[in-house]
Parts: sequence; structure tokens; C-alpha cells
Amino acid sequence: MQAVPRAGGGPRRAWRHRNGRSLFLLATPDRVAALSEQLIHVHRALGERLTSLRREAVIATGPRAVDAAASEDLLSHCLSFCTAIHTHHTGEDTQILPALRAAAPELAPVIDNLIEDHGLVAGILQQVRELLAPGQNPHEPGALVRELDGLTAILESHFSYEERRIAKALDDLGPEAWTADVFTPAQHEAPKGTPP
Repeated sequence: MQAVPRAGGGPRRAWRHRNGRSLFLLATPDRVAALSEQLIHVHRALGERLTSLRREAVIATGPRAVDAAASEDLLSHCLSFCTAIHTHHTGEDTQILPALRAAAPELAPVIDNLIEDHGLVAGILQQVRELLAPGQNPHEPGALVRELDGLTAILESHFSYEERRIAKALDDLGPEAWTADVFTPAQHEAPKGTPP
């Protein structure tokens, strides 16, 4: 463990990865990692959750799917994921992106593209929710998996673009720009029967 200077005095301990980056990210504005690193961490966590959700959808909607409990679990996990993405993007749209637009006006076209992507993602999330609505039986079992595949492709592209284009400006914003909605992956479950 390496001692890291701490604002206000006293050392803070941080585990370091072999490339020098922190293995963990503090869920507070008093952080070890730069905002861009925290954003990458959240994007990876959301990507892993989507991969897991897709695997679950393949099993729950496959030819051998007969377990109602598996369908309920899939619905719950899907709503939880949809809520996490919605919270993350809403936090970006209402907090981080306006701060970036004010601090780096030259990023306005990039910010506009990110906001447009958020709208696209919201549309796909709505389609996913509709496919899983109680009492709905999709005409084709593969429809949900295809929607999740499309969502995966869009989010991978979106996350990569966002990380490449705003990382430096994001780090320049400083700790006052930190917000839990954007920089902590939501781990809560959505209440059953409540759309996010």
C-alpha cells in the first residue's frame, strides 16, 4: 500500500494496480482517481451488467424456458439495469454536461452528440421494458435478445466516444463536479411493477 497525500492533511491509503491506477474508486468527492477514471469504471460496470442481463435473457427466453421465477428475475434485473442507465445519463445531462459546456464551450458539438445518444438509449430501454411488461408475451422469443444486442452495440460506441472526447475536460472540472448519479454504478433493484 502506498501513502497518498490527503486534502486537509494526513495520509490516505490507496491500493494501486500494476499500471498505477487505483483498484477502487471512492464514492465521494474526496477521490483518489480522476473523474475520467471513475467514469470509465462506471461504464465498465454498466457494460458487465448488460452482458449478464443478455445471458439471462438468452436462458429465460430460449426454447427450454418454462420457469416463471426466471422470468420474474429477468424482469427485475432488466428494470434495475434500465434504472441504472437512466440515472447515469440523467446525471450526465443535468449536472456534468452543462458544467462541461460552460467550462469548455468548444465541446458543444460533442455534448450535443452525447445527449442525442442518451435519447437513443432511452428509446431502446423503453422497447426492452415493453417486451418484458407483465402479461406481454413477445411474438418472437429472440426479440428481447436482439434489443439487448442493439443496446450493447450503441452503449459500447457511446461509452468509448464519451471517454475519448471529454476525459481531459472532465478531469479539469475538479472535485466539485463529482456527483453520485454519474460516478457510482447504481446497485439498487427497481421496485417490481414500477417503470424507471
